[in-house]
Amino acid sequence: MDIEQKRLALGEAIRARRESQGLSQERLALMVGSSKSHIWRIETGRVGVGIDDLSRIADALGTEVRSLVTF
Repeated sequence: MDIEQKRLALGEAIRARRESQGLSQERLALMVGSSKSHIWRIETGRVGVGIDDLSRIADALGTEVRSLVTF
């Protein structure tokens, strides 16, 4: 699995968790102190995500980072 595939897998895991909780990208962005466009870029694998952002996203989704990193 190359880095692009890993970004896509992470983004898909974040999106699936967010949608299962009925959260919009805008709401998740507000919860983590980010922008809707940045959440979109993460979910679509267009950008890498640092550990600080990933930790805030996991906390907002009520999960652990390791549950979002499936590779």
